[in-house]
Amino acid sequence: MDTKIIYFTVNGRPEQAEFNVDCPAHDVKELFRVAAEAGPHDILKLYNTKGSIINISPQLEPNTPHACYKLEVVATDCNREPLGGEPAVALGFDLSSMEKRLQSLEKKIFIESGETPSAVYEMKDQMELFREKLESVEHLSWLGLFKELSERKCKPSPFYHKRALRKTSEECERMREKFLQMSSLEVTEEVRQYLKTPTFDNWQWEDTEIMVLLQVMFTDLDFIPTFNIEVEVLQQFLYEVYRRYNNIPFHNFKHCFCVTQMMYGLIWLTDLRTKMESIDLLIMLTSAVCHDLDHTGYNNAYQINARTELALRYNDISPLENHHCAVAFEILEKKESNIFRNLTTDQYKRIREGMIKCILATDMTRHNEILNKFKSILPSFDFGNKDHKDVLMMIMIKVSDISNEARPMDVAEPWLDCLLQEFFNQSDMEKLEGLPVTPFMDRDKVTKPSSQTGFIRFVLFPLFIELANLFPFLEQHIIDPVRKALDYYTEMEKALDKEKQT
Repeated sequence: MDTKIIYFTVNGRPEQAEFNVDCPAHDVKELFRVAAEAGPHDILKLYNTKGSIINISPQLEPNTPHACYKLEVVATDCNREPLGGEPAVALGFDLSSMEKRLQSLEKKIFIESGETPSAVYEMKDQMELFREKLESVEHLSWLGLFKELSERKCKPSPFYHKRALRKTSEECERMREKFLQMSSLEVTEEVRQYLKTPTFDNWQWEDTEIMVLLQVMFTDLDFIPTFNIEVEVLQQFLYEVYRRYNNIPFHNFKHCFCVTQMMYGLIWLTDLRTKMESIDLLIMLTSAVCHDLDHTGYNNAYQINARTELALRYNDISPLENHHCAVAFEILEKKESNIFRNLTTDQYKRIREGMIKCILATDMTRHNEILNKFKSILPSFDFGNKDHKDVLMMIMIKVSDISNEARPMDVAEPWLDCLLQEFFNQSDMEKLEGLPVTPFMDRDKVTKPSSQTGFIRFVLFPLFIELANLFPFLEQHIIDPVRKALDYYTEMEKALDKEKQT
């Protein structure tokens, strides 16, 4: 069997990786991870001799020891263990170990006496109270640490103990400078092609590199010459977009990129460039970029029940989506970041109308309405019919928005962890504020597999299948992977049920 040998350096140390040409991509990445002594959640970056990032995959071009690739490791804490991990360890507590000891004690007592004494239940309650204190939204104020946080200019996020909800101006400026420095770097053809596929792994890329890849999407779809978009204006637009996505677990800048990348991939896979006008493709891609701007991690139900400023402003009608739209056009009102500033009045009006339709379509309360409309026109779908195209554009952004399960499991599953973290934080806040608790967000009722099996069966499949009815070629790209994801979470759910019964 044919093998490849790849020569590279890590921290100046020469290394090599040898693998079969048909080796799975995950195994290839693990070879590099082991060589770099990287953690399971660290980001690996591989550069060619020209300094361009290349994808770590079985398709890597063999090289020689005299033309080594360079491997870098970017440590990340985005997937650190939650409670029992960072806060407790920093304070000198090993909460996970304490819990295991308590469970062992409880089991031993039960075997010996046949029942669990009330003292054990009291200990469990105290343990849970301690856990809640560690993740409370007061940020450890009970330990006297609240004063330091309260003096910050930015309000602390309820999702992270160490990060403010919104990015600081200093952080943004550093990212902007780094992005502008990187924006002139060559992106290899291999990465450009990889960017067009649903298998793209977002976790390998930092935010500044993501901005570069977004610029590549606008460039490769010929939007820059077609709509006379100045490169520096596009760069300022992308920076403003980055700046207005918040530090929350799921609806953040990386999610914006994933949705846009999926939209970009679908445009190429379905050959929409030959079926729709460029202005429609521009609407779709820009809508994907802007679709969750300034999301704070609380959904519309929370906004309405809590009577937030957004709910009052938009009269309880899609408050978040209306806000995302408004922020998008705030950015586009600024001359230096208005990528549409060289268009005619009619073109701008068409884009604004299309973006509003697309972004408002991401409100999941409208899911059945939009899907049923698409199903009704599907038998006679006509790309020359504006109403038909409008519905398709809404379907495309909806598919892109909830497409994580169409990705490889090692890319998709961390996103589910992020989503559940955001959900659980909302339900915790609802309980604290005495609001109705959103059932599918309640950490006391929802498990990882149970959150996905129903969602895949009743939301993803019906939507994806209808789009594949229009574009049959998509079945292998977005439906087959979702079937595998359903099998995966179904087996996980069975295992959990079995564990509860023992």
